[in-house]
Order: sequence, then structure tokens, then C-alpha cells
Amino acid sequence: MHAMTVALVLAMTGILLVPANAASAESVNLYSARKEALVRPLLDAFTEASGTEVRLVTAKGGQLHQRLLAEGENSPADVLLTVDAGNLWRAAEAGLLRAVNSAYLDATVPATYRDPDGRWYGLSLRARAVVYATERVSGTDLADHLDGYLELADPVWRGRVAVRSSNSIYNQSLIAAVIANYGPEVAERWAHGLVENFARPPSGGDRDQIRAVVSGEADLSIVNSYYYAVLLGSNEADWMAGTAIYFPADAQMGAHVNVSGAGVTRHAPHPDAALALIEFLASPEAQSLYAELNHEFPVHPDVAPSGVVAEWGSITTDDIPVVQFGRLNPDAVRIADRAGWN
Repeated sequence: MHAMTVALVLAMTGILLVPANAASAESVNLYSARKEALVRPLLDAFTEASGTEVRLVTAKGGQLHQRLLAEGENSPADVLLTVDAGNLWRAAEAGLLRAVNSAYLDATVPATYRDPDGRWYGLSLRARAVVYATERVSGTDLADHLDGYLELADPVWRGRVAVRSSNSIYNQSLIAAVIANYGPEVAERWAHGLVENFARPPSGGDRDQIRAVVSGEADLSIVNSYYYAVLLGSNEADWMAGTAIYFPADAQMGAHVNVSGAGVTRHAPHPDAALALIEFLASPEAQSLYAELNHEFPVHPDVAPSGVVAEWGSITTDDIPVVQFGRLNPDAVRIADRAGWN
């Protein structure tokens, strides 16, 4: 019987033709803002466990966002993997992600680190920490003048702080966390004070902020924790001997923690396989592998961090739901602009 005839007969009898890969896809398409070297080992492990090939497209988060918008319902993407809750929130609000029901993800990923509507889930954690020069910043300095992030605006740090531009979503989310914890007026004063303490105009990425401390250009810098761990494991480890990492926390706000995470795209051709991939990325196997590869904190509560990260000891983390970083992002950007944090 000709394929067209079969289709017509089935349609007339009320039987729907379902693509063979709808229930058990041979491949799943991932749009990733994480570099291939960091995610490919996890994807290969998923393929080995499930038999489903992962076709990977990598680009910056903003580029993937625009690509999904342009592709619309014709997009081949099944999963969007990106960094920072602010980016995940934007994608969800733009209608690029669909809500899913996953008992496994709801039980595994703490509510603080996921979208309340099930559109995205955090898969790894990073803290916005302070890296400092141990010869120029003492333990007493930290205890007396850096209980929490607000004290980064203390005049004692005038001309001593390195940080990247406020165009970075990482810094926008930190400002949003300060707003969520202390209110917009306090956040505004804090941002103005912090700008007064800059050692130089913001430039470069997080690694450049650490290098500014090592070179003596700044005494302390604000960076994501995993950058420091990665450099410690690189050929720059000896060069960084005079530095240490510190996680600010006070009675109101713990160490600012953000996520990298993923969601099933709105027009995913293979939604079941897409959800299976995200569930795998939250599994102990994938979480352990990713922790060792990238030195981020696992989101799975039963998985230990990498050896380097474990040496830092336990940290007191903030309990503000990360979805707030997206909701408060416009306010954070306006505060940074008014403070002159370019």
C-alpha cells in the first residue's frame, strides 16, 4: 500500500500518525551557552545510557535567545541550556520554553533553584565570591569590613575593588539579589558606594578580575567561584599563590548563589527526549561529572563538590529564589546605570 494511501485511511478512521521518534527519539537537539568541552562528556554519557544522540549547537546566551525567536515554531531545538537565572527567566518570559511535569526534577532540584512554573531547572550552582590578595587584605580586614556584600561599599575599600561591567548578567543578578534582600533604596546606595571603590574602570571577564588582584592592580575582586577553581587547576596555579577566596555573608544575605540550567523549548520536536536529557543532567552521575569538570556546586543535594571546591569548606548561601534575579533585572540595570557602573 502507498504511504499516502495509508495516511488517508488512518486519518479517515480517526487514527493519528505519530512520528516514530516522538516517543523514543533517536536524537535530541541542544542549544547550549556552555562550551562544548564542558558539556560534551555529559551528553556522551546520556547517549550511552539512553541510546539517544545529542546534536549540539553552542553560542552565547543572547545569540541563542535571538535564534530561537527567529526560528519560531520551525526551530529544531529541543533543549535550551544557558547560564544565570536572569537569562533563563528572560527565555521563559519570551515564550521560548514550555512548562513540564517531572516528579524527578521537582524532587531533586530545590525549589529555590527552579522556575515555579516548571519552565526551567537549575542544574549547577555558582557563588559570586570575593578573591583577595592575602598580603594586602588580612583576615581581620575581612571580619571587620566584609561581613556581607553591602560592606564592599565601605570606604576602607576605596580604589581597591575589581569587577567586570554591569552589562554582565552575573553582576545584574548580584544587584537584583541585593534588592531582594535589602530593598531598592539600600541597593542604590550600595551600588554608588561600590563604584566609588573601583580600582579601575570595569573591563574583561571574571578571570581578568582575578588577574588584577594577582598583579596588584586591585586588592580584591568579585567573581564567580568556579573561575577561581579552574585557574587553580591551570598553569596559573603557582602565580595565584598569594590569593584566597571568600564568601560574603551577613545576618540578612548569605553568599549569592546563581545557576546554570535548562528548559524544554516551546516548539521542541522531541519533548520527551528533551525532558529525559534534562532529568539525566540532574542525576548523580551527570552532577558528579560536571562538578569535576567545571567546579560548580552540584544542584543535587546528595552529590559532593569537586575536591578543589570541597577544600573551601561549607558556605552560608542566600535563600532568595533565583527566579527573583530575572524579575528584578530591569531594576538592577537601572540602579547600575544611575550609579555609573559602566
